[in-house]
This record gives sequence, C-alpha cells and structure tokens, in this order.
Amino acid sequence: MNLGLSPRRTVTVALTAGAVLVAPLVGTAQAASAPSVSAKGAFLLDTSSGKTLYSKAADTKRQMASTTKVMTATVVLDTKGLNLDKKITIKQAYRDYVVKKGASTSDLRTGDKVTVRQLLYATLLPSGCDAAYALADTFGTGKTASARTANFISKMNAKAKSLKMKNTSYDSFDGIPTKSKNYTTPRDASLLARHALKSSTFRTVVKSKSTKQKATASNGKSRTYTWYNTNKLLGSYKGAIGIKTGTASGSGPCLVFAATRNGKTVAGVILNDSKRFEDAAKIMDYAFKSNSAKTMKLQTLPKGAQKD
Repeated sequence: MNLGLSPRRTVTVALTAGAVLVAPLVGTAQAASAPSVSAKGAFLLDTSSGKTLYSKAADTKRQMASTTKVMTATVVLDTKGLNLDKKITIKQAYRDYVVKKGASTSDLRTGDKVTVRQLLYATLLPSGCDAAYALADTFGTGKTASARTANFISKMNAKAKSLKMKNTSYDSFDGIPTKSKNYTTPRDASLLARHALKSSTFRTVVKSKSTKQKATASNGKSRTYTWYNTNKLLGSYKGAIGIKTGTASGSGPCLVFAATRNGKTVAGVILNDSKRFEDAAKIMDYAFKSNSAKTMKLQTLPKGAQKD
C-alpha cells in the first residue's frame, strides 16, 4: 500500500477494539502490512529505544497467569547484595502447595539444598510454583511463611510502580490469584520484560531450552534436576532469547517473548491467545521485516516436560 510518505517515518493506524498498530515504513515509501493476531492484547517494543513496534489493546487489564514469575525473578535479581549461590533448603510446604493448587512444578524434593540461581531456573523454565514459593519465602520478610510471601508480593508491586507499570497489580508470587488482583497489560508487561533483560543472569536463564542442575539431596548425596523450558519459540524462531509462558483458565494462554537479530532486540507480550507462539513470531517478523513465521516449525517439548 503506497502511503506517499517519506522513508524512516511511521504511520499509526487506528483499529477496532482500541488496537493501534505502529508500522515502520519499509524502503522508499512502502509500509509492511501489520499482522492480524488472535490475541486479546499484544505489544512489542524495541528494548534499546523503548519505541513501540506493535500494539493491540495495549492498556487493557488482563490476567497474566505464570508470566507473573517474570516479576518474581526480577524482584530477586534486583535485591541488593544478592548471592546467587546461597543455598535454600526446600520445605515440604512448597510441595504441598503445588499439590493443593494443582500447579506446575519443578518437583523440588523436601530437604534438598538448592541455590538461588537454581531456583530461578526452576521458576522460569518448567514454571515451578514450588520454586517461586521458595523464592518468595526466602526473599520476603516476616515471622511466618504467610507474612514473608505477603511481604514479597508487596515488593513485586513496589517494583511495578518504580517501572511505571501503571495498570498492573500482583496478589500472587506465581500467577495463581488469591484476591483476583493479579493482572497486567501488554504495555506494562513489556516494560517489565525490557527491564528484566538488562540482567545477564535473567538472559542466561530464559534463553536455556533445558538445564541439568546438581543439588545436595536431603541425605547428603547429590541429586540432578532436569528442567525443560516451556517456551516453544526457543529453537523454533531465529534469534529467540526467551522469556516466559503462562496459561490458566482465567487468562488463557499468555507469553512474554523476546528475540535478537542483527543487533536489534525486541520484547513483547501476548495475553489470551491460543496461537501465542505463532502470533508472537508474526509480530516479531513485522519488526524485523522478515517472514520466517510462515515456515517456522514449533519445537515439541520432551515427554514428561511441564506444560504452561
């Protein structure tokens, strides 16, 4: 479509349902067609400049399921004086919690000693709610587990405020709402993704398709944990570097994603989309001016891997 505009400018097109697509003009005066996605909400930004690259219902509040854990990890990683090698003893309460909630798990064993770094892998790859509980219990303050996790959640909300995530609220450390006040918007969640990617530890963890981690078992011997990343874009979409999946009945399938090509990194969010991986690829193709989404073949998760 010839828009009669000069190169290097952008055009904003108003769509129905409050969607706005920001289209980078290609070549001399040609605009790439903005992709249509089935997501209820979507957003993409350039992590370097913060520029909006794609937007659909960007400021509509929606549940985010386990993509909540991006903030869980961020609060931990932003802790002053953090020791990633500090060992945490796994409590039976963490295992009981995932059984009670029917939640995704990293199958941490009671009495095992695992490091903070390992808990980050366990939280972000298999989406372990037991691992997220362990982090919240460790990095929150208070005399009881309930008090500590409540304090940790308050830190999540404080971090959201500091990042100018104006339409986000956390009432959970793992995405399982406790008071129906666990929500975000595509724009807000993209701001968080941009911030989280500044951490080299975070980047290393979320780009891992799988990991094997040795921990000290409760009997003093060594135990090896194997965790697989639930993000099917890794190894499927060229340049994909993360970030986190999430699925629940109230939220639908969600995805926080990022990729780097030719030195340009983009990060985005899709909320409530049964085709989240394919649509994320389409949005990133739009930013990278490529068409790899059409031929992309999604990775199949290994048998026994968690689904999220």
